[in-house]
Amino acid sequence: MSNWRTVLARLPQRIWFRLAVFTVIAVALALFAGIAGPYLPDAVSVEFGQDSVENILQILATSMLAVTTFSLTAMVSAYASAAARGTPRATQLLIADRTSQNALSSFLGSFVFAIVGIVALSTGYYGEQGRVILYFGTLVVIAVVVGTLMQWISHLTGFGRMADVIDRVEMAASDAACEYARHPRLGGAADVDIPGGAIAVASTRVGCLTGISMSVLQSVAEEANLRLHVATMPGVAVDYGTVLAFVEGSLTDESRERITGAFRVENHRTYEQDPRLGFVALAEIASRALSPSTNDPGTAVEVLNAIQRVFTQVLTTDAIAEVKYSRVHVPVTAFADLVEDAFRPIARDGAPMVEVDLRLQSVLEALVRIASPAEREALVATSHDAETRAIAALSAAADADLVRKQSAQARRE
Repeated sequence: MSNWRTVLARLPQRIWFRLAVFTVIAVALALFAGIAGPYLPDAVSVEFGQDSVENILQILATSMLAVTTFSLTAMVSAYASAAARGTPRATQLLIADRTSQNALSSFLGSFVFAIVGIVALSTGYYGEQGRVILYFGTLVVIAVVVGTLMQWISHLTGFGRMADVIDRVEMAASDAACEYARHPRLGGAADVDIPGGAIAVASTRVGCLTGISMSVLQSVAEEANLRLHVATMPGVAVDYGTVLAFVEGSLTDESRERITGAFRVENHRTYEQDPRLGFVALAEIASRALSPSTNDPGTAVEVLNAIQRVFTQVLTTDAIAEVKYSRVHVPVTAFADLVEDAFRPIARDGAPMVEVDLRLQSVLEALVRIASPAEREALVATSHDAETRAIAALSAAADADLVRKQSAQARRE
């Protein structure tokens, strides 16, 4: 598989991965006490009954099972709350939260450690020295659990709340958008006119293009003496037969298969190579807050502040001119598309609320000041569109005048 690097990169984000690692460590620690026991000097032996260790392990097992269940319930509740009050696109970010994964993994690992220790004690697996090692190992596990529990309780005070969701989406949007700013062509060459005889390579799956393995495309192009033209960028929905790339040269079935495999098509969009998804998610949070049932313009203003920070990073990040994949020509995701994804839903749903209209125009004004002429054009067009929507929706003439003045400043008129 050409996407094995992506699979490995995503492994630490999977909750089952950390659970498996902590469980294996717990089992190994419980069994190690029996293996290392015979090598412990007799002088190190401590006088305590076998029942004392078993009692501690039973308390640990019982409490950790309850704490694990509670933690899992809290996490699922946070996911549901983020999807209901924010956007479902934020759920994948909460699932990948390391603190919650470490907490759940620590609690489950401690439970498994206690169960294995109890079973091993009942079979006489441990000698006198082995029980000493198990005893002190149990104390270490208890210390880890206490520290993790304190961190987890502190983390729960904000986990899944609206501010937390906005911050996580902002961070994901910033990472993807800044990577887009640094490598707008994913390290490939500039797009050129596609020759008439170029061969189209189409998708054999239906879904969303979430990433392109540029190294695979470059490797295929070099081995088969080809030149590739990427036709579909990450974040775009693809159908069966959607053209992914055009190829100059003689294309074999093996090369076609490798090229198709370099385009990762999945059921759902991801943030990794998709600079637009972060803006879409932020706009969705604002739109939900602006719905009549919620009526929370303050959250929309918070989202606009987050959008301003992300766009500021994009506009102040210099593109890297180095072409790493010279045989692969890649188009650039239009900056206007990013602006539209971020601002149009808020301009539409927030039009009747003057505080949202004014803040939107203020954000656009700040971005216009640092934008290049080409980028400024998209921001000015968005300002004009937002002004038109606001004036049509506002009932008070004074509010409309305020929006006109603010939008004129945003367009530098």
